Amino acid sequence: MSTKENQDLSALIEQATAGDKTALETVLTGVQDLVFNLSLRMLGTFHDAEDASQDILLKVMTHLSSFKGEGTFTTWVFRIAVNHLNDYKKHMFAQFPLSFEFYGDDIRNGKIQDVPDLTQNVEKAILAEELKLSCTNIMLQCLDPESRCIFILGTMFRVDGRIAGDILGITPEAYRQRLSRVRKKMAGFLSEYCGEYGKGTCHCANRVNYAIQNHRIAPDQLDFTATKPSDTAVEVKAAMEEIDGYSQQFSFCRAYQSTERLKQMIRDFLNGPAFSTVAEA
Repeated sequence: MSTKENQDLSALIEQATAGDKTALETVLTGVQDLVFNLSLRMLGTFHDAEDASQDILLKVMTHLSSFKGEGTFTTWVFRIAVNHLNDYKKHMFAQFPLSFEFYGDDIRNGKIQDVPDLTQNVEKAILAEELKLSCTNIMLQCLDPESRCIFILGTMFRVDGRIAGDILGITPEAYRQRLSRVRKKMAGFLSEYCGEYGKGTCHCANRVNYAIQNHRIAPDQLDFTATKPSDTAVEVKAAMEEIDGYSQQFSFCRAYQSTERLKQMIRDFLNGPAFSTVAEA
């Protein structure tokens, strides 16, 4: 971010903390995609990501006056989001944790040939794409929360070691080492099982009906393929050093625009009592 952009952002934050509703809306909409994408990758589903993003953006709102400009605003928001998501227990996979062993066994032994056509006249190629994006996102739930967060920061947002270490409270060296290990683990699983991103035998087109039967995708609710892509979330990268050769294997780590539900939540914040809390802080 340029010096002028930093100055403009600082002015906006100052106006927002002074009670300027328009400035506050600009600040929040500037980070909503970042917060939503981090939440989606950490929690696995759109609904859980929307709920967590609401909580995080409310925290950003109500603590905005505590941002002193010591580091970038993005890093400050990341830290709030990471701390919130690491302690977040209300999402589906907190109650039903996954493992690579479970995922691999399901790929090998799932009775995909015994399932009737459940596509509801939705084009199978669309459902296969929805499954591919959903599957790789949910696969992240096989990692422990810290490893998942490290993978997301380094692979999706491409945050460099110094900044990521600061966000996570670890040294840049420790971050790079853990990132390398978790990327290797993810790449190994994809290579062994996934026919879309690796050399495995699993192909989404063959598992569409099985996935519908097991409530992994729904023909009437195509979150991943219906949500618009976004470039905003990946613009926070700070020249992440290339620590391994796995980058091309993680092309599924695309960014999405915030959902309309989340955008409406921000509007509701600004027109409700939460705004008064910020203005009076």
